[in-house]
Amino acid sequence: MIHFTYDKTFEGFLSLVSDSYELGLKPERITAPDNYQAEFFCDTFDVATDKEKSDELWKRLHEKLSENACRMLSTVFLSELPGIELLLYQFIDKALNSPQNIESNFAEPCVMEVSNIFKKVAREAQRTSMFVRFQKTADEVFYASFDPKYNVLPLTIHHFKNRFADQKWVIFDTRRKYGYFYDLDKVAEITFASSHINAVNGNIDDEIRAEDDLQFRELWKNYFTSLTIKERINRKLHLQHLPKRFWKYLPEKQPF
Repeated sequence: MIHFTYDKTFEGFLSLVSDSYELGLKPERITAPDNYQAEFFCDTFDVATDKEKSDELWKRLHEKLSENACRMLSTVFLSELPGIELLLYQFIDKALNSPQNIESNFAEPCVMEVSNIFKKVAREAQRTSMFVRFQKTADEVFYASFDPKYNVLPLTIHHFKNRFADQKWVIFDTRRKYGYFYDLDKVAEITFASSHINAVNGNIDDEIRAEDDLQFRELWKNYFTSLTIKERINRKLHLQHLPKRFWKYLPEKQPF
C-alpha cells in the first residue's frame, strides 16, 4: 500500500499531488501524520508543504479547468469528509491527463461526487452567513460562534468583511477551535480558549457583555414571535430551512 501523509492544508495537499507525480506513485491512502498507523507492506511518504510546487500545480489546474471548477476543488477540500483527499486526487489526475475539460463529464463518478459535495459545502457556508447573530462586548467587538458541519468559515470571510466593514468582529468555529478577527483593516486567523465564552451555546459572559446587548437579543425574540403565525407553523419545512444545529446560537430560539 502506498500511504502519503501531509499537514492537512490545501497547499500541503497540492504539494502531495505534485510529489506523487515526481515519484511515479499513486496514493492509496492519505492522512495527517498523527493519524498514521504503521502497517506491514505499506510504504509511507511524509510530504512537506512546498509553496512553489503547490502554486505550480494550481497554475496547471487553471489551464485545464475553469475558475469555477478550481474554486470547487478548494471548497470540497474544506468538507473534511473521510477519503476526500483520494477523491480530489482522482479528479485532479483525470483533469491533468484528459485531452478535454472533464468538469462537466458527470459520467465520471469522481466528477459527479465532487460536484455533489461542493453543493453541500456551499450550502453550509451560505447558512453560516445567513444565521449569524453577533453579541456585542464591552470593548465594542462583535462576537459570533458557529458549529458548522464542514470547515466553511474561510468561505464566509468575504461576506462578513463586506457586510460588517464598519465594526470589529470575531467569528469562531467552536468545533475546530479557530476563528477570524477583523480589526477594521484586515482579517486575521485566531485561536483562543476563553473562560468568558460558553462552549455549549457560544454566549459571552455578562461581565464582558455590552450593556445594550441583552436588549438587542430581546428584540430578536420579539421580532421572531411577532412574525410567527401559530396556525400556519410547518415544523418540517422550518427545519429544512433552519437546521436545528444552528438553534443554540440564535437568540430568537431561546426561551424568554
